[in-house]
Order: sequence, then C-alpha cells, then structure tokens
Amino acid sequence: MEAPEGPGPHRRTQRALKLLAALGLLSLGLCAGRWFLLTITDSRAENDSYDSYDYDLFTIGGGSAGVRLARFSAKYGARVGLAELPFAVVSDKHSAGGLGGTCVIRGCVPKKLLVYGSQLHDELRDARGYGWDFHGRPRINWRRLIATKNKEVARLSGKYRELLNDAKVDVFEGYAQVLSPHMVSVNGKRVTAKYICVATGSRASVPKIPGSTLPGVLTSDDALNLSHLPRRIVIVGGGYIAMEFASFFYGYGSEVHLVLRADKPLRGFDADVRAHLHSALQQRGIHLHANETPASIERRKLGWGELIFRTDQGTVLEVDNVMFATGRRPNTEELGLEAVGVEVDALSGKILVDKFSRTTVPSIFAIGDVTSRRSLTPVALMEATALSETLFGGRSRAPTYDNVPSAVFSQPPVATCGLSEAEAVDKHGEVQVFMSRFKPLKHTMPTGRAGQEMVLIKVLVANRGRSAGTVVGVHMVGEDAPEIVQALAIALSAGASKEQFDQTVALHPTVTEEFCTLREATRIAKRRQKPKF
Repeated sequence: MEAPEGPGPHRRTQRALKLLAALGLLSLGLCAGRWFLLTITDSRAENDSYDSYDYDLFTIGGGSAGVRLARFSAKYGARVGLAELPFAVVSDKHSAGGLGGTCVIRGCVPKKLLVYGSQLHDELRDARGYGWDFHGRPRINWRRLIATKNKEVARLSGKYRELLNDAKVDVFEGYAQVLSPHMVSVNGKRVTAKYICVATGSRASVPKIPGSTLPGVLTSDDALNLSHLPRRIVIVGGGYIAMEFASFFYGYGSEVHLVLRADKPLRGFDADVRAHLHSALQQRGIHLHANETPASIERRKLGWGELIFRTDQGTVLEVDNVMFATGRRPNTEELGLEAVGVEVDALSGKILVDKFSRTTVPSIFAIGDVTSRRSLTPVALMEATALSETLFGGRSRAPTYDNVPSAVFSQPPVATCGLSEAEAVDKHGEVQVFMSRFKPLKHTMPTGRAGQEMVLIKVLVANRGRSAGTVVGVHMVGEDAPEIVQALAIALSAGASKEQFDQTVALHPTVTEEFCTLREATRIAKRRQKPKF
C-alpha cells in the first residue's frame, strides 16, 4: 500500500494561518479582558479615591480660616476633620489655643471690646458738654473688665464648636503634625486625608534685646490679660496693633509711651493719614518717641514692678510694663512641613503658595496668616471660601486682593480702602486728590476730646487712561471711620466713579456726606519724571 499522501504546501499554509488567527484572537481576548479589568479597577479607584482616606479634608488649625474652610467644605459633602489646641486666653504653640483662633480669643474681638470700654470715658466727658452732671469721678474696675471679656471670648469659642458640630466636622483637640502628603498625626493618633490644609495662624514675637524676657515684658496676648491696669506703659511698634493698644490703655487712664522706628506710625498707609493720626495721638496725650528703637530693659526692684526701658537714642523711661507690638510670626515650626516637601520661607517662616493656596506639595494647602499674603481675618475668610469651592465646589476660584478694606481701631480710628496716594500715582500716573479736614457737628459743643475732634477724609481719583474718573482710594481718620469705609468698599469694588459719588444725594448732617460733597480737587498728584542724562 502506498503511504497516505502528506499535506501539500498550500494546505500547510492555510493550517498555519488558521493557527495564527486563533492565537491572535486568544491574545486579543486576553488583552481585552485585562483592559476591561483594568478599566473597572481604575474606575473604582477613581470613584473610591476619597473612600481610601479617613477624610476628604483635614484642616490643621481652628481659627477663622480653618473653621470657615471646614464648614464650607462639609457643606459640599466632604468628610472633614479639624485639629485645634485646647482653649486658653493666652496661647502656647504646643498646648494652648482654642477654636476661633487669634481673632476671637486674643485679637480682633477682645481688643475691640476693650476699645469700646475705653471710649466710654470720653463719652462721659462729652456728656458734660451736653448738660449732663455726674457726681464723683468714674473709675475702672480692671479685674472685672478682664473677667467679663474672658467670659465672652470663651462663649464665642464655644459657638465655633457648635458650628463645627452642626456641620458634622470631626474636631480633634491636640497638637497636629504632617507625616506625609496624606497623613496627619494628632497627639499620636494618625489620620489620612485626600487633602490637608494648614491654617495655624501666627503668634506675637518679641525681639531679642537685653531684658526682653523679664517679668512685666508683654506680648499683645499678655497685655489683654493683665491682672492690673499699668500706671505707665511703653508700647514698642508703629503698626496697627501698637496704635490700638496705646489708644485703649490711654483711654483707661495709663500713661502711654509709644516707641516707633519710623518718623510716623502706620508704615504703608497713606501719608496724610499717617500725619493726621500722629498729630491726633500727640494732642490726646500719648507720648510718641519717633525714630527710636529699644536698646535694653532692666528690672528696677524686686517684685512686680518697675522696669527701666532704654532706647538707642538715649531715652530712659521708668514704667510698669513694656509691650512689644513689633510683628507676628507664622506658626509653622515643628509641623513637619519641610520634611514632606512643603516649601517654607527660611527667613519669615511663611508657607509659599500659588494663587489657589496650593503649596509645593499638590495635596497640601495653606491659608491665612501662615502664608505670605495679607494677614487680615476677612482675607483669611475669603481664602477659605475660595479654597472650599476649588476643592469641593466644582470650580477653581482664586482669591482676589483688590480693594480690601482695612481699619485701625485707634482713637481716633483709621479706615482705608483701595490705593494710597503714592500707590495711585505709581499705578495711574496722575490722580486727583480730594481732601477735607473738619470738626464734625458732634464736637462743636464743648467736649474733652483733645485730638479726636478733627476728621480727615480723602478720596483719590484716577486722572489718566481708561480708569480716568474712577475712585481708586478712600481714606478716613475719625469717629466711626471703619463702619463708614466698609460701605464705601462696596462702591470701590463696583468701580464707582467720582461723578457717581457727586451725584449721590447726601445725608445731612453727617460726617459721611463729605464723601458726596467734595467737588474741588485739593491737588493733582503726578508721577515724577525720571531725569534724563
């Protein structure tokens, strides 16, 4: 028998092609299956990315910024945790803080309460000019005042806890540190979060000079909680904190010496505002020592008592207390930030962030006084609101810093919004300056308010380019200035023109009507031309 015929070349080729096709289909099927599984896995990872963490957001710091961010983020449905130190009226960076932060506990709120109280003495003196008679001299019960103030700030701090509880925010009481881009430790307990935000605020700093650690040398925290009212006090600093403390201590009856490095207070404010306040404080009876810096402090005798304060210009003052209001430092040390890659300015200690408050670590953000932006409570609240929208509100929003109003609760108070004259000239090249100094109707009757009677109002109007005619700055020194300028800030934010100011019907008789009746420019300020060589 013949052996069976083997497959020919054509049949072998067909069989090989079928085999390759089968292998290809099998490979394609395996790839498709793998792709399908990966797609499902990636989809689940994307959908469950928040579930892989304990929280969507963990905020370190329960001050104005931290609480606002936590509450608003929770409103968007985020799971939020927040860490804050236990409540205390005097802070300690490791053990004492409290919900509400500096503003509520040892800043804006208690300071303003003491300002209100100190003004009552002036009101009583004013009353005599309006026919009121009083028998005996009014006296201040300082201990009762401080106790009442502390009770109020404790109540407000408790309200912040209620707000967080209502928002379903988990509050951790203790010192927090960042361990990794997604992990925080609070008193040794580790929690994870998709995002971390540092909002630890700032603290008062004292320069290192001989005697700066002696008893009786104060920060603003200490000064708000003194057990006694100083008979004589030195306040070192030329900023808003120094002006406010000097004013209310003087109002309560202390002899106040204000030591500042510059020739006038409030560096960075409008020049006319600075000059007006400088004169008003002097007329009021506050002793200003300009162009001087502290050199040393010595203890005069044992016990709570007198300090000998010396400046570099040879001034020697014997006082009960020395308070430093020479700046604040952000609470960024020992948080573990640099170890995880967050860039912190080596000199200032402030965290570097982009316009969306993101640090150099993509999952870590920072808002409020710990950043290099403006250190004001309303600004911190704005940053918190914007960040909550960016992270959980479905749209990226960067905070804007144009036309941010600011106030100094000195006596007399200062308020501004927009540009100073120097800034306006630098930006617009030429501005019209409208300015008025006058005595308001209230003080035309005989009162005892030396230095507080005259009001300064200043309006700056761009005089060139597309902004010509637009109001670019308003400034006021005088009673109720912060309340008045807050309303004017709305007009500046809306881009109001000087013509619109002029066309507004004024309320009479009021101080505010002056903003509507300034018709003639005091001067035209122009940018100086650089000399040509």
